[in-house]
Amino acid sequence: MLKYIKRKELNVDKYDSCIKKSVQSRIYAFSWYLDIVTDNWDVLVLDDYNAVMPIPWKKKYGIKYVSQPYFCQQLGVFSKENLPEILQKKMIDNICSRFAKISLNFNAENSLNFKNIQPLNNYVLKLDNSYEVLFKSFSKGRKHAVKVGEKNNLCIKTTTILELINIKNKFYNYAGFSAEKLSEICKTILKTNKGFILGVFKEDVLIGGGVFLMSNNKITYLFSAFNNEGRKLQAASFLIKSVIKRNENSNFILDFEGGNLPNTATFFKGFGAKVEEYHQFINQNFPFNFKLF
Repeated sequence: MLKYIKRKELNVDKYDSCIKKSVQSRIYAFSWYLDIVTDNWDVLVLDDYNAVMPIPWKKKYGIKYVSQPYFCQQLGVFSKENLPEILQKKMIDNICSRFAKISLNFNAENSLNFKNIQPLNNYVLKLDNSYEVLFKSFSKGRKHAVKVGEKNNLCIKTTTILELINIKNKFYNYAGFSAEKLSEICKTILKTNKGFILGVFKEDVLIGGGVFLMSNNKITYLFSAFNNEGRKLQAASFLIKSVIKRNENSNFILDFEGGNLPNTATFFKGFGAKVEEYHQFINQNFPFNFKLF
């Protein structure tokens, strides 16, 4: 039986257990994470939490619509066993009947063959070998970038999210960025050992860094910011190289959480990362000439 359950009525223990044990497990789908990044969210639940589909939604002009949250690349269906495509379609049809507009990213393990599906790219790297072997798969450009960082005696130390946000505010302009939500994510992951924050330093001066999430066997590169000197000294490549080296010969997968923009794809692919395709589902029940946003 498929049930639509509001967040306040959710059995959180059963829900989080399903996410943790699911074949599609992603840190973005856990209740604590969605509580931070979404305005509202409910869940489609199959039977006794054998499968779940979190639904992040907003309201505008009194109209409810589904929108992918920032800091949350992939959601979709999570199940303890792979679900038949017809059942996944039933879940999609259910939310289509409830919301005026839907823009939702499904995870890479969801097999979708429906209309209104747009393919997107992510990059991932298995860390199941030594750093020396993994380094051989780096592109010529990434190898050079890493050596630039080493030549300039860059070093990696922990830092605070406030310091990275300060760099972001000075050198970047991210649409939809929420410092408050990112800070809350970082506060939680540090408290619960579900992630870490690393800074890149040149002579004890912070020139950039990144936030990494950890869940099951994934290390997710959630956020980064670098100043002009950091960019000049290839601090981003040095940071990623350091994370790869620290986790060599493990069962971890480094999830770069990006790759749709050509330059970003080239950068991540330069570390030997492989493309992971996931899909965005878009649906609108409005008359053709009506725009919600």
